[in-house]
Amino acid sequence: MAAITGASSISVRSRLHQNLALCRANGVKPLSLSGNGRSSLSFGLQQRSARLRISCAAKPEMVDKVCQIVRKQLALPDDSEVSGESKFSALGADSLDTVEIVMGLEEEFGISVEEESAQSIATVQDAADLIEKLIEKNKA
Repeated sequence: MAAITGASSISVRSRLHQNLALCRANGVKPLSLSGNGRSSLSFGLQQRSARLRISCAAKPEMVDKVCQIVRKQLALPDDSEVSGESKFSALGADSLDTVEIVMGLEEEFGISVEEESAQSIATVQDAADLIEKLIEKNKA
């Protein structure tokens, strides 16, 4: 699910990219500005790869199913707040719990998650996105 937050953020982002390109072309290092007050602006510039990355969020049904599995694996009460944004660590999961969650997801959806991919899962949404990606890959 993609969202654009308004034309002003696009023009600011565009200007930042232009300024960054000029800095790189002229051999000038980019400047990061920050302040302690809430009203100040803070810019952090990071080098990005030239690849275009498109990311789509998993379907709500998938997120709900993953939430159920996480609740079951962590023995959380049914009324506990688990959403796509929930981090496994915030739900009390340690590394062993996370491995068990991944194993439960593999069993439920008939998929195999590689170790490298499993290590990148931090939230319920991450897990749901990965599952949908693997299911689509298996269909192809």
